[in-house]
Amino acid sequence: MTTNDPQTIPEVSWHAASIQEVMHKIGSRPEGLTDDESRNRLQEFGPNTLAQARKKGPLLRFLLQFHNVLIYVLLGAALVTALLQEWLDTAVIFGVTVVNALIGFIQEGKAEKSLESIQGMLAPRALVQRDGHKRTIPAEELVPGDIVFLKAGDKVPADIRMSEVFDLQIEEAALTGESVPVTKTAHPIDEEAGLGDRTSMAFSGTLVAYGQGTGVVVATGSRTEIGRISSMLSEVETLTTPLLRQVARFGHWLTGAIVALAGVTFAFGVMIRGFAPGEMFLAAVGLAVAAIPEGLPAIMTITLAIGVQRMARRNAIIRRLPAVETLGSVSVICSDKTGTLSKNEMTVQTVRTADDQFHVTGVGYEPRGGFQHSGQDIDPLHEDFGLLPVLRGAMLCNEAIIHHRGEEWKPEGSPTESALVVAGLKAGLDQKHENDLQPRRDTIPFSSENKFMSTLHHDHEGRAFIYLKGAPERIWERCAGQRSRGGDHPLDLDFWEEQAQEIASQGQRLLGLAVKEVDADRQDLEFSDLEDGFTFLALFGIIDPPREEAIQAAAKLIGQCVSVSECYSAGIVVKMITGDHALTAKAIAREIGIGNWEEVLTGQELEKMSQEELEQRVVNIDVFARTSPEHKLRLVKAIQARQHIVAMTGDGVNDAPALKRADVGIAMGSSGTEAAKEASDMVLADDNFASIASAVEEGRTVYDNLKKAILFILPTNGGQALVVMASIFLGLGMVDAAGHFILPITPPQILWINMVTAVTLALALAFEPSEANVMRRPPRASDEPILSGFLIWRVCFVSCILVAGALGHYLWVLDHGADKSMAGTVAINTLAVGQMFYLFNSRFIASPVWNITHLVESKAVVWSLSAMVVLQLVFTYAPPMQYLFQTTGLDPASWGRIVCFGLILFVLVELEKTVWRRIRG
Repeated sequence: MTTNDPQTIPEVSWHAASIQEVMHKIGSRPEGLTDDESRNRLQEFGPNTLAQARKKGPLLRFLLQFHNVLIYVLLGAALVTALLQEWLDTAVIFGVTVVNALIGFIQEGKAEKSLESIQGMLAPRALVQRDGHKRTIPAEELVPGDIVFLKAGDKVPADIRMSEVFDLQIEEAALTGESVPVTKTAHPIDEEAGLGDRTSMAFSGTLVAYGQGTGVVVATGSRTEIGRISSMLSEVETLTTPLLRQVARFGHWLTGAIVALAGVTFAFGVMIRGFAPGEMFLAAVGLAVAAIPEGLPAIMTITLAIGVQRMARRNAIIRRLPAVETLGSVSVICSDKTGTLSKNEMTVQTVRTADDQFHVTGVGYEPRGGFQHSGQDIDPLHEDFGLLPVLRGAMLCNEAIIHHRGEEWKPEGSPTESALVVAGLKAGLDQKHENDLQPRRDTIPFSSENKFMSTLHHDHEGRAFIYLKGAPERIWERCAGQRSRGGDHPLDLDFWEEQAQEIASQGQRLLGLAVKEVDADRQDLEFSDLEDGFTFLALFGIIDPPREEAIQAAAKLIGQCVSVSECYSAGIVVKMITGDHALTAKAIAREIGIGNWEEVLTGQELEKMSQEELEQRVVNIDVFARTSPEHKLRLVKAIQARQHIVAMTGDGVNDAPALKRADVGIAMGSSGTEAAKEASDMVLADDNFASIASAVEEGRTVYDNLKKAILFILPTNGGQALVVMASIFLGLGMVDAAGHFILPITPPQILWINMVTAVTLALALAFEPSEANVMRRPPRASDEPILSGFLIWRVCFVSCILVAGALGHYLWVLDHGADKSMAGTVAINTLAVGQMFYLFNSRFIASPVWNITHLVESKAVVWSLSAMVVLQLVFTYAPPMQYLFQTTGLDPASWGRIVCFGLILFVLVELEKTVWRRIRG
């Protein structure tokens, strides 16, 4: 037999081919490969492993923190001051950049390990047939053509086309999103079937939940489905966040403006005023130092870090710092169903008998809830609705057990059977007591071929019963009658099919239950006992229910359950993307209140669309079902192409590429795979959609606080830069005995005021709480600049007030006989106190701050003002500071004039707010 190499193995839809065709094309046979064949194939195909991700070392990660245009400007200023031997200036500027880099480095923590996490999902060993003998080998040595044996508890070691199955069920949620184990078959499947419907395949990295199976390996390593996801993940481009894009644009604009102003000032001083070029160069450097907001990068990082802490308290763990702010601009949330919008805990929701339909309340495996008939609560234990025998039969014909440990209720067994046990517990039945009353004598377990299970029981009155539970159509064909409260009647098949269709249309999975009384001496079961003679008892509708918090959060975000006006004001659309079936997805979407729940786009339909067509359709469709990893990635890209900021939630490795591509990837902390977590920007500690809503609120608050901090910091720099420019343009500077040009405020004094206002006053704004309307306004546009026209006006307005006060006070003091040191100290303290009063204005960008509550309600503001007062007193009166910064003590009259200026600035800004509000209506 010739050995195929990777290029010569044909492209085959393995799930659609017969096992004989698969064996022929893969070059294998039932007794397996020989050792020589496996060695040759291992050389050609390589080991059954995935490519390791290249990691960034700590040094590179630290250096990348400096990759910011504002940091480049600061480093340039540090270099210039070093060349001029202004060592104090150099040390301060360089210290600011290092502190900022350290904060970012610590917050980001570990680099991405997505591919490494997926690598950890692969099975360590595999049981194979080699040379006609079974042997256990390292999974990395598997090659296409190997015959592999699977049993319950095994991790599937490669992509395998099943040849024999014995009640084989595989948990594929991590790969396909399917919320319950998938029953496997050896028969070919339709070629167009999606990944979740390829029941003839077992995929690498999934878990065998039940039964046994044998199959042939058709793909290893990077050629498996999980390998394709790994490759997709390595190729997915991580987008820059809106904030970083805005900061980059702002940094370029600010850099150009500073360089232009410094150049104009230098030229004017030399050519018009006749100052020496060397002196004007120093003055231009002083202007640049004054204009650069040295504290801004640190404030931005600290504000984001505070947002991280706040979100952590609300169960949202941020892995990448910029994601904090990005959440505030999210306009579309693409949510996986399982575990996020739903509980990932199967629950009986409907019980349909021949007489009545009952609704079961409560969700999950905790038996909290009850039964309703016609909207009224009932007690099955004490009221004769014929419901108790049905629930008893479902509990007896069952392999699951519900364990109660403390406040936790944990299932042991399949989710569907566990749901039936919980329904019985809600009715007041006790599982152990019922098994004692009707002990089991024999069982025929569930199989994928039969689609039912059966148990034989005896009661203490000498009777024997066979219970039959499974797919309704397989139960009905064995039933002659149906049970009602009035007795047994012939089976009305049309009635039951109609009821089944109605329940299924609500996205519920169906199970049928029947019973047959047999001779009391029967001790075992034969398949012949199950052919006919049963009486149909009931239909069960089972669903993975939505979280109540998700319903409330969706209502809060999209307004569907509150009002249309709130939907438009919030501006956030929630789209559900799931691997589950369309009917299930539609039912969950309807119950949660997702916008357009009536139209569902399946992965099979999506597959046939071009990207351009998908971008058009994705606008109006909010529910996507039976999706693969490629589909999810395409959907995220399509939504982003419509200029939306996208948050994507997920828990499986199948979600990882879309999580990485999204503007904010959100992984589940409890149920999520490590691959999903490592590809994400944020991890939900409680797997709860409501936590996303909280995180969005915090993200919007963080952005508001960043804008407030920027709006506070920039006027300080603008005022200082205008003081330098005015000194040269108006000829207000002094020339000392050595002929050196002396600015009213020296570069060290400028750096001092920049840093102390940033680390005290501006920092207080990072702690501002959410404003009342934060979740009643639309998200900002992704291309919105940090500084709007209004904010630029505010910066210029306050800058002019500050320069007028500082420079005016400086000249007034000089005119009254004070020396340069006294005048400079007055000017710098005028700027500082003006900023203190302006801090109150900045707490609300447009709203008034007249009342005393707004002035003192923030503890951060009170503490920052206290710190600023202490620092300015030390700056003014401490001898070491007087030596370093050329300051001198001030008299009470000077302080009185300074405080009066601060009050005037506060009143003027509040009046400006009033005028602006009236202009805007």
